[in-house]
Amino acid sequence: MVHTPAWRNFKRMEDITVAAATLIYAGAVVHAFQRLPGGAQLVAERTLLWPGLFLLLSLALPLTVRALRRQLARYVWMSFEAGFGQTAGSVIIGVGLLCGAALFIYWQIAAVAGGGRYPAGVFSGYAAGIGILAAQAVLVRGLEKVPEVRKRIELP
Repeated sequence: MVHTPAWRNFKRMEDITVAAATLIYAGAVVHAFQRLPGGAQLVAERTLLWPGLFLLLSLALPLTVRALRRQLARYVWMSFEAGFGQTAGSVIIGVGLLCGAALFIYWQIAAVAGGGRYPAGVFSGYAAGIGILAAQAVLVRGLEKVPEVRKRIELP
């Protein structure tokens, strides 16, 4: 099936968003291992183990719980209709949001050196966000199978 350019751009942007968020997270984890106190085991627990559980939960729940899947699929469709990933402005806004989240993580890591709290929560929250982004990318493919959606996204 051949999709409209708008749908191809939207689907591509969903995938790129997941990839970019994952790369940002990986960079933050590497930075955390270099900067955070407490040894490698503590840093791994707070940046990989617990956040990994949050990522898995936020990915699995919207895909397995029917009510959550329906709501997130509706949000994904509304995002498409609003033009996300289809215009330069929406791409810039999306990249800006990812950069803002990255700066927040790096700021939280730097704050520990000044006596701030250990940034375990920010890693778990960001990982949960990646899980939701990944669920959205999966649901984009699911939407392609819905007859009403197919009529709107396929070229004649």
